[in-house]
Amino acid sequence: MLKKLVVSLVVSVGLYAQSSVEIAKKSYEIMSGYKSSISQTTMILKNSDGEENIRKLEIKKLENINGDKSLIKFLYPADIKDTKLLSYEIIGSDDQQWLYLPALKRIKRISSRNKSGSFMASEFSYEDIASQNYKNYTYDEKVENTTKDGKKYFKITRIPKDENSGYSKQFIWIDSTTYLATFGEYYDKQNRLLKEISFLEYQKIQNIYRIKKINMFNVQNGKSSILSWDEDKIKLSLDVNDFTQRVLQ
Repeated sequence: MLKKLVVSLVVSVGLYAQSSVEIAKKSYEIMSGYKSSISQTTMILKNSDGEENIRKLEIKKLENINGDKSLIKFLYPADIKDTKLLSYEIIGSDDQQWLYLPALKRIKRISSRNKSGSFMASEFSYEDIASQNYKNYTYDEKVENTTKDGKKYFKITRIPKDENSGYSKQFIWIDSTTYLATFGEYYDKQNRLLKEISFLEYQKIQNIYRIKKINMFNVQNGKSSILSWDEDKIKLSLDVNDFTQRVLQ
């Protein structure tokens, strides 16, 4: 009788255990539903000596079932003011991205092979800036239950589907209570640790979780980039016409 009960409990736990992709999906969905947004943000670039360079940006986003669209515009400093990046997420395929350089008065298409390159001298790459839809990754079946700073997390492994990604794999720590990502390790194509990403702060707007502060630290060069949201508005009236190449110039 006892043996049957133990077997029954083991089977029950197995049935309700969540897979990596289920955890990633839930983590993505709790931050979905914002429809469209406009955010005022600050980016701080730090070199290995701790010297800082401050930038101001405006980020517009449009949620779409077939892939989100985003438009980033630099507001400060003067030498990069009005530089813009337009991104179209294409789930399961290469994203499309265009960079407008006001000094040259031309639009530059970001090729798939350059997605791993630095975005405007920051430690964020072009692919980091693009949408992080869970469908753009494959997942290791193993979920590691771990504790960090007194909290319990799911540690999952995801692999970018895009062959032009600059990463071979990524480990993501997801809070087992809130399902919010808190920390990640990104490995380069040689399987060496390249970056550590920390999701430092979230806020809830109209019952939707929104990221408020991210730090990307490059362990190979000692540089870091912090992106913080100073103002964030969601469920606005933006549409596809606000995300065409026409708005770049």
